[in-house]
Amino acid sequence: MQHQLSTLDYIVFFVYFLIVAGYGIWIYRRKTGHDGTREGDSKDYFLAEGSLTWWAIGASLIASNISAEQFVGMSGSGFKMGLAIATYEWMAAATLIIVAVFFIPVYLKNHIFTMPQFLQQRYNGTVAMIMAIFWLMLYVVVNLTSILYLGAIAISSVSGLNLEFCMYALAVFAIVITLGGMKVIGYTDVIQVFVLILGGLATTYLALNLVAEQYGSSGVLSGFNLLTEQAGDHFHMIFNRDNPNYLDLPGLTVLIGGMWIVNLNYWGCNQYITQRALGASLPTARAGLLFAAFLKLLMPVIVVLPGIAAFVLFKADVFSTEMMQDGEVNPDRAYPVLLSILPVGLKGLSFAALTAAVVASLAGKANSIATIFTLDVYKKVFNPNASEKTLVNMGKVAVVVAMILGVLIAPHLGIDKKGGFQYIQEYTGFVSPGIFAMFILGFFWKKTTSNAALFATIGGFLLSVLLKFLPTMVNLAGLAPFGFAVPNPAGVYEIPFLDRMGIVFVVCVLVMVLISLLETSRGVKTNGLEVDPSMFKPQRSFVIGSAVVFVLITVLYTVYW
Repeated sequence: MQHQLSTLDYIVFFVYFLIVAGYGIWIYRRKTGHDGTREGDSKDYFLAEGSLTWWAIGASLIASNISAEQFVGMSGSGFKMGLAIATYEWMAAATLIIVAVFFIPVYLKNHIFTMPQFLQQRYNGTVAMIMAIFWLMLYVVVNLTSILYLGAIAISSVSGLNLEFCMYALAVFAIVITLGGMKVIGYTDVIQVFVLILGGLATTYLALNLVAEQYGSSGVLSGFNLLTEQAGDHFHMIFNRDNPNYLDLPGLTVLIGGMWIVNLNYWGCNQYITQRALGASLPTARAGLLFAAFLKLLMPVIVVLPGIAAFVLFKADVFSTEMMQDGEVNPDRAYPVLLSILPVGLKGLSFAALTAAVVASLAGKANSIATIFTLDVYKKVFNPNASEKTLVNMGKVAVVVAMILGVLIAPHLGIDKKGGFQYIQEYTGFVSPGIFAMFILGFFWKKTTSNAALFATIGGFLLSVLLKFLPTMVNLAGLAPFGFAVPNPAGVYEIPFLDRMGIVFVVCVLVMVLISLLETSRGVKTNGLEVDPSMFKPQRSFVIGSAVVFVLITVLYTVYW
């Protein structure tokens, strides 16, 4: 297997690099009036207020979301468990529509630009500051590091370049884009998504052709049919309790349980994501989210099918040794191995697609870190009278510092040992149930108090940690008949992490309601948001597009149940 790029591959990659960098510089110069005189507007820098079109918002959402954890981690999960992992993408499509209808109007109506700002406006400064610190730690220690490390592993595997060099190069590339602000990120993401989809589809096309050729046939359709024949167990969306992957995707929980909390929290209560829409008008933001929903339906073709193809080729002993790491099969090697066997030129395109996904996500994450730190920590605690130019400069410093920390921390977290995609989902899941409970009650129940939100913030996290380590203290086999515990490979009964999230969310909501009722009965006042039922009414075109998305999701789940 050739672990290096040819001259043509490098030419294809550098053409991509020059187009993205050149377009970014052009957008930046146009934004700042060539002489930098308009650079000091912090809202424009962090949010690109009023300047992103619906297609730029939708593309930026996907570019920020799809990264190494999908190309590497989700392909690895496709290798290991099959199409079921696509539930994260297809349920996200439904979630984006819900967020567009119910969440975005609340943010825009109340002029909310950051998630901590929402918490301060709805609850108080203590809740907002605690969560700002929580988010900064989560974004740097879990998200930024995993994107950097998994991306570097994939790029190093394909190119043969040193792993540390790849990590530093990705960080520098992302910093260059991020320093231009959200407008530069948003519009360069359009190019990134185009390259990402084109290169991703090319990789899928070739992977399916390889499967067909391996079994004496040809063509993409033949390759796909062979996948369903040779790996029929990899084409079920809902797992039975005896499935070895049930701990990761526990049956109907993906439709009626914890998967909703994962997605609603990620797409609706996440600075990294909602930031793309918060500077736009409501119709534009909704159209962008709908466009992103359609793109999400396509993503499993790009990131899951190659993993299943790699599994079939692995079974056929095409690259059995390349999938091994430390004497064991490492599913996260599936996508890098596939890229390594691509023909000259196409490898460069797919390499550019992978780089585009990683850099776009890094840039979006770094910008969100800078936004929260600058507007919700620095301005409030260190320099309340900071000028607009000072805030922008501090945001740029935060970008560089966050990226340096990510590069230094990433190699020491064992991200590649657990499985990249599952690593991110599980550790984000320690805080997301409490956050989502705090947001959803804060949106739609005016009696929710600050102390109730504080419980969700801290109590939800502690309860998640308790449930994670409970199997080491108590035998949970008694929960097995009810479907809330299954044995892990060591025979210890665990609660699947998606079910843990559901349990923590329900407990948080119940306790928050109890605390709020007790406090309001004693005369405690709350800061309800301005909510007008008419603002939840979408346009006719949005309704039609949403109906198409839901029909397609229903068909997919019906066919691959």
